[in-house]
Amino acid sequence: MTQKAMSATSTNLWVLLGLGIAGIILVTRKLKKAVREDFGAFVERLQLLPPPQPAPPKAPHPLTGLSFAVADVFDIKGWVTGFGNPDWSRTHEPAYQTSLAVSTVVEGGATCVGKTIISEMGYSIFGGHKHYEAPTNPVAPARIGGGSSSGSAVAVAVGLVDFSLGIDSIGGVRVPAACCGVLGFRPSHGAISNAGVIPVSPSLDTIGWFAKDPSILRRVGHVILQLGYVDSRPRHVIVADDCFQLLKIPKARVVQVVTKSAEKLFGKQVLSHTNIGDYLASKVPSLKHFHNKNKNGELKLSSLRSLATAMQLLQRHEFKSLHAEWISSTKPILDSVVSAFLKTDESLEANISSCQLIRNETRVALNSLLKDDGILVIPTLADLPPKVGAKEAFSEEYQTRALSMLAIASMSGCCQVTVPLGSHDKCPISVSFIARHGGDRFLLDTVQAMFGTVQEQVVVVSKSNLSSNALSQEESAEFAKEKGNNAFKERQWQKAISFYSEAIKLSGKNATYYSNRAAAYLELGSFLQAEADCSAAIDLDKKNVKAYLRRGTAREMLGYYKEAIEDFRYALVLEPTNKTATLAANRLKKLFQ
Repeated sequence: MTQKAMSATSTNLWVLLGLGIAGIILVTRKLKKAVREDFGAFVERLQLLPPPQPAPPKAPHPLTGLSFAVADVFDIKGWVTGFGNPDWSRTHEPAYQTSLAVSTVVEGGATCVGKTIISEMGYSIFGGHKHYEAPTNPVAPARIGGGSSSGSAVAVAVGLVDFSLGIDSIGGVRVPAACCGVLGFRPSHGAISNAGVIPVSPSLDTIGWFAKDPSILRRVGHVILQLGYVDSRPRHVIVADDCFQLLKIPKARVVQVVTKSAEKLFGKQVLSHTNIGDYLASKVPSLKHFHNKNKNGELKLSSLRSLATAMQLLQRHEFKSLHAEWISSTKPILDSVVSAFLKTDESLEANISSCQLIRNETRVALNSLLKDDGILVIPTLADLPPKVGAKEAFSEEYQTRALSMLAIASMSGCCQVTVPLGSHDKCPISVSFIARHGGDRFLLDTVQAMFGTVQEQVVVVSKSNLSSNALSQEESAEFAKEKGNNAFKERQWQKAISFYSEAIKLSGKNATYYSNRAAAYLELGSFLQAEADCSAAIDLDKKNVKAYLRRGTAREMLGYYKEAIEDFRYALVLEPTNKTATLAANRLKKLFQ
């Protein structure tokens, strides 16, 4: 070979090597961006450990073994509370003590693992963010995760924590819960101390929480609200027909689920219907000041819209009173939503005393309607969660429909819970139950009692002619998976495998089904089957951490130690703080390398 040819070959090799390295860097960057192990839910990782367990015969702490996260409006000693704005973080010192609500939960036995993202200054109920990438909705990635406490909802929905805390003024907990398909509880106004929480609108602010499991939702409620365990049941379930008329999905898909569940559990006699707008119009005279005029200049009755208008004015007034001075002196870069709210018409501000009167009258009216044993049923949202980046969430029509629902509890101070009802058009849908102000224990007990039956009726109604859409194979597969999960919890491994197999038959491209079946095979000692299922799951989803962990366990038991170490190490690439993977990788490295 000539020197010229050798030189050309050497040059080509260096070019190829350079291209290869560049490709690796690009792929690594792309993978890092794509793999957000926490779906963008967290802004800070930390750890607050509960106190030691009391000595027997005293009972263990009620929240023992549970992990939780908090929205970045809660003070944690030694950490700056970010309030969703980097300028706020820059101009404020670390908290000198932890929020009372957080301390109460930690003292109850739960472990705090981090702070979650909120919309800027806790304002928007539809998420989005000028400064931070919004969390990804794990159940509908093309849809928003809601606001303001979207990070807390996402952390629960993806299973990173057992429950989480958020702040709800005009929907900051209820909306993300609806968007992410989890339970979200807004307690009665004033039921929990807001000490150590950055206020948005004190007369509307409440500390709420998210969970997937109604028993966890209830346990947290009994600790944070300092409630005793006393059973109660509803004797009046009131469906707000006018609210459901605003629903943009088939009404039967929601109403029939609730009514059939209530009939099955409590009897038909508990059910009744009302137009809550008409009821409030007759019981809250102050609302007439906010009625809109039609084209002829006459008053057009729209009580729920008027209630929503009063709520927004009250929130804006209180927010400006609290934070306008800081904004004026700091001149931070603000999201357009916050900036727009700060420019409220001064003539509208003059109506604040009327807004406060509406709030007081609405509480009296709702308490009179619901009494001690009534539940008001409304949609959480009238529409499906908006698509990411879509302008519909900021349109007047969309906002009006949403806030008309949310204002009922916010302006009355009543407690409300968002209950997931499966999906429609591949988007999570939900319903909300409202109980009187102070009826938090009653509402938590009602959710606990009804949740299982409600989920059963979701499937029953979907299959029936009451629904305008036939039950899809994906929904059937999800139902089979849930039955498999229940069997797994009851340690019925073979039964769980049967249900997971049914789910795979219905929808064979879902990595979770294979991974879950692998977990059941591991319990039975069927390591080859577990390895095969995990490999199938990984082929479908390269980011499935559980599949890598389970395949690593199966391979370790089969004696494939090198391959097992590789699985545990890759799990750590996806989730660097995973203790199971760290311990397993270190153990195998010491023994076999």
